Amino acid sequence: MSTPIAFLKGHGTENDFVIIPDPENALDLSPAAVASLCDRRAGIGGDGVLHVVRSAAHPEARAMAGEAEWFMDYRNGDGSVAEMCGNGVRVFARYLQHAGHVAEGDLAIATRGGVKQVHLAKNGDVTVGMGRARLPEGDVNVAVGERTWPARNVNMGNPHAVAFVADLAHAGDLYSAPPVSPSTAYPDGVNVEFVVDRGPRHVAMRVHERGSGETRSCGTGACAVAVAAARRDGTDPAVTGTPATYTVDVPGGRLVITERPDGEIEMTGPAVIVAEGLIDADWRARTLG
Repeated sequence: MSTPIAFLKGHGTENDFVIIPDPENALDLSPAAVASLCDRRAGIGGDGVLHVVRSAAHPEARAMAGEAEWFMDYRNGDGSVAEMCGNGVRVFARYLQHAGHVAEGDLAIATRGGVKQVHLAKNGDVTVGMGRARLPEGDVNVAVGERTWPARNVNMGNPHAVAFVADLAHAGDLYSAPPVSPSTAYPDGVNVEFVVDRGPRHVAMRVHERGSGETRSCGTGACAVAVAAARRDGTDPAVTGTPATYTVDVPGGRLVITERPDGEIEMTGPAVIVAEGLIDADWRARTLG
């Protein structure tokens, strides 16, 4: 009989994750195993898996071990590997605090998108330094049905196409990935954000996350949206010399994104641990191998 695996469940603005603590990287989480864990009917259910590993124990993170003790080995809900997940980093940090590995204050977390600086505040919010956005050149368009919109190409360590629309309902059901052209713009797929204005420096969005479908929130997507909105609104901090802060409403809550004149972006929002337990040994043997 297989040994049970400990797990937790957490969310950041309802972008939810299965958390698998595995400090020494002893578990082989295959894409099929991750997809089974994230299955909302036959598994635990989640938009992705946060595999918690010490950086020194993971081949992709050993070079970052001197800066960050812990590595967020993030997987999308379909089992594919992702470079970064902004809401995931906040929940990952909350887990480390919950488990007693860190206290309130500052810490560093290694990700495939580099080392991220995190602050755990007393009020429960978590702020993540998301790095700088890259704005690849070239025109991009997003389509849903008969409608097509120009989109801003923003890379936050993972790719995003941001389209400003008149109504969030125009995004459709987002069960499948909206077509993006040219197809060569995103050879590994893309996260697509649809955005409407709510007020001065206040927007709302829906997102189709690559590998997960529509999610209740996307942290890197909210950052990409804020960057795109600042360029559209003429508030690019690199030009104005003043930080630009946008409130971004997502279906699962609210995030606050600040871009500084040096290009560094910070994201602040809640992160909650909701449950913990053991994965049944027999189910693990049958399903995860």
